[in-house]
Amino acid sequence: MTGNSSTFVLVPGAWQGGWSWQPVARRLRAAGQQALTLTLPGLADGDSPTGLHLSDAVAHVVSEIEKRGLEQVTLVAHSRGGYVVTGAAHELAGRVTKVIYYNALVPERGVPLVDENEDYSVMIKTAIAASPDGSMSVVPEQVPLLLPDQTADAQRLFFELLVAQPGAYFLEALDVPAVTTLGIPAAYILSEDDRALARPGAEFAARVGLTPVIIPGGHESMLTHPDDVTRALLAA
Repeated sequence: MTGNSSTFVLVPGAWQGGWSWQPVARRLRAAGQQALTLTLPGLADGDSPTGLHLSDAVAHVVSEIEKRGLEQVTLVAHSRGGYVVTGAAHELAGRVTKVIYYNALVPERGVPLVDENEDYSVMIKTAIAASPDGSMSVVPEQVPLLLPDQTADAQRLFFELLVAQPGAYFLEALDVPAVTTLGIPAAYILSEDDRALARPGAEFAARVGLTPVIIPGGHESMLTHPDDVTRALLAA
């Protein structure tokens, strides 16, 4: 994955690692594309979430792309990864040819994720304040919002794969404008039964002047409907 080959760089959302993108990555490669799945700092097995900042997550994506010499990169953000991808795109001038937001937050300059939804704000701040390491974990009752179309057994398995999220990833904002100000094309893909976003996906898409492309499934449809997600990424 070096030189001038085009590469999909797949950035996960909160509580997840690159494993969440594996079904889609395999399908992209089977379709003749290059694909790289990333795990952000603090979210690999055994990582500590302590002391990490949003800037660390952005720097990790930038570093992984630069050290591999990747060009013609399509940055793909899931969920909270929209913040990371937006920040990284501003530091990868000349390397990124498209940004795709998939069930993702499109950040506004100076607005942290925690301020996108009043109910989420209370929940997130309370959980982080109660955590000894400043992190936030998913509780089992929240998992059906992420996998609304799956069985209880599948939801329990998914819960076991999640790890605590560094709290600053939710609390810190970006000081950059929308990626479209860079002249980079953008696309927005939205699952029809997404129940987890802080705002309706159409509102986030409108921030970059887009109407969402609708696909089946819920917030984690890259795991439950990987064929649909892959087709949408290739068509974006």
